[in-house]
Amino acid sequence: MQIRPYSKTELARAYAPKLTDGSALNRLSRWLHRNETLYTALKEAGYSERQRIFSIRQVRIIFEHLGEP
Repeated sequence: MQIRPYSKTELARAYAPKLTDGSALNRLSRWLHRNETLYTALKEAGYSERQRIFSIRQVRIIFEHLGEP
């Protein structure tokens, strides 16, 4: 997958294409919160729960920790 900004929904669906948008978002959120190293790196990159789009830097961090979808 190309490293570029992704909406939370778009990235969540990439990791869980067979789930509904809501279920995919919930799964991604659980993955982010349960992986302390990943979550800390995202917070240091400016991540906020309220943001709707992951920055390029945040996408790189996610891919490094979870692998590409």
